[in-house]
Amino acid sequence: MIASVKRLFGDGYRVFFLAAGLYAVFTLSFWVLWLGVHWAGGMFASLPFAMPPHLWHGHELVFGYGGAALGGFLLTAVPNWTGARAARHLFIVTASGLWLAGRAAVWFSAALPAEIVMIADLAFLPLLAAKIATQLIRRPKPQNVMFLGLLSIIWVANLMVHLEWMDVTSDTALQGLRAGIYGLCAMIAVLGGRVTPAFTRNAMVREGRETGLPVSRKSLELAGVAMAIALPIVVMTGVPDRWTAGLMLACGVLQLTRVVGWRPGFAAQQPILWSLHLSFALIGVGLILTGLALLGFGSEVAALHVTAIAGVAGMTLAVMSRATLGHSGRPLVAPRMLAAAYALLPVAAAWRWVASEVSGAWYFPGVVGAGVLWILAFAFYAASLWPAFWGPRIQAEE
Repeated sequence: MIASVKRLFGDGYRVFFLAAGLYAVFTLSFWVLWLGVHWAGGMFASLPFAMPPHLWHGHELVFGYGGAALGGFLLTAVPNWTGARAARHLFIVTASGLWLAGRAAVWFSAALPAEIVMIADLAFLPLLAAKIATQLIRRPKPQNVMFLGLLSIIWVANLMVHLEWMDVTSDTALQGLRAGIYGLCAMIAVLGGRVTPAFTRNAMVREGRETGLPVSRKSLELAGVAMAIALPIVVMTGVPDRWTAGLMLACGVLQLTRVVGWRPGFAAQQPILWSLHLSFALIGVGLILTGLALLGFGSEVAALHVTAIAGVAGMTLAVMSRATLGHSGRPLVAPRMLAAAYALLPVAAAWRWVASEVSGAWYFPGVVGAGVLWILAFAFYAASLWPAFWGPRIQAEE
């Protein structure tokens, strides 16, 4: 038992990817419970958190779940990029404890001063950024140093939420939540744009293919990344909807165009690959739907959930699972339960989109149903990779 716990805190991907999966199950379980009670005509007498339930739900998925996913990925990937020594046990214990303290502070915010909640919740990302900054110094390539800027954008978005909760501002919480989602989209536009074609190319080469490999066109990649990074900044600064809509539409089309060159047809044969391609493409679809909604065609909330569930959650689930399999020495083949998790999130997103677009009598069944599918997806993820999180590395990485 002691060896397993020590192992869990020995690598960033283990504790943070496990925490992300378990927290995804917890947050949606409570959200579905709350929705179910209201659907049945009841209500909660009191709640442990101070903010409205829909804001707690959104905040904890964007900055709670999202923060854990970022922590696990960056603490694992940056040492590989730079050759720096990976974070030691003490740092991982401290960082994960700080992340958990933020979650606890938000959950018990009804009994805590808003300032304490803000400090506890905002402390994790600066610590993570400081750590990876010390590693990036070894090889300070601009394409890697930019992640410090993206972490700063997500941190500022979270600050905007807390400022409203502290009554410093009156209308920045929803703005901050949206900026947080698009900050995660920007991370994915950069990271997903690297790993998706690279992993697909590696798989094709292993099969002996020498032609028809994934293609990344520099001008297209730069434009797609630049627009994705601009999105959270535009949302935070309150640019008029018509201009934001134009950026959303252009950015969405660019992400879809990027995927076309990465050989998604080949990826369709392997869940460990198609999950990356599909999730990246669905971010593009979500952005296009959001752009149309800002122009008056459809529900923005529905479009936002396509981006968040099918795109952000789908991509983070795919990357977390692949990294866990690879770094724990396991074959890069998704077990059936994990492949099912990949498939459930796009279905959940579609179900949630219909719930908002149709509304009326379909709203509660749709939202609750989407939540149940999310819970199943992350429960399958955690269960299928449980031995990899706690157990020893079983073979050399590919």
